[in-house]
Amino acid sequence: MIIQKLDTYKLPKNFRGRNAFIVQLWWIIQGVFFRNSPQFMYGFRNFLLRSFGAKIGSNVIIRPTVRVTYPWRVSIGDYCQIGDDVVLYSLGEIEIGNNTVISQKSYICAASHDYEKSTFNIFSKKVTIKDQCWLATDVFVGPGVTIEQGTVVGARSSVYKDLPGNKVCKGNPAKIIRDRVSVK
Repeated sequence: MIIQKLDTYKLPKNFRGRNAFIVQLWWIIQGVFFRNSPQFMYGFRNFLLRSFGAKIGSNVIIRPTVRVTYPWRVSIGDYCQIGDDVVLYSLGEIEIGNNTVISQKSYICAASHDYEKSTFNIFSKKVTIKDQCWLATDVFVGPGVTIEQGTVVGARSSVYKDLPGNKVCKGNPAKIIRDRVSVK
């Protein structure tokens, strides 16, 4: 029985969204300049991301250990914070709203493979994290997920399905624990 036959695997045409030279150039820039920049140089890292097509809002804090696969598929709103060792696996679009925090070691995944086909086709699905959300440490967000405005996702949670707004959620899979109340 053949379950996976990777010799038939083909990357979809233009899947990366840029030619191989630009992809490799980004990975070099990220590995040398972005990652080795002093922590306080948020503007410099934002400039590098914007130079490769990312949409980065005002007063965004992105730590030097953040990894972005394809910046041209990332949009981050105003006053956001992206913590240490966060991975924005942007094979598909990732949109992060205003005043949102993605804490350390979180993994935002906008692509996967179709394991039900022997060709193991890769696909991308946009991930949307709306305004005023907080993803605590080590949260995984899967392809196609939308986290609505004001939602908190607890540490080490995994989000495979959309989450409604103004909730506190946690677990694997993440489930609603309670409402998130407005703070003065």
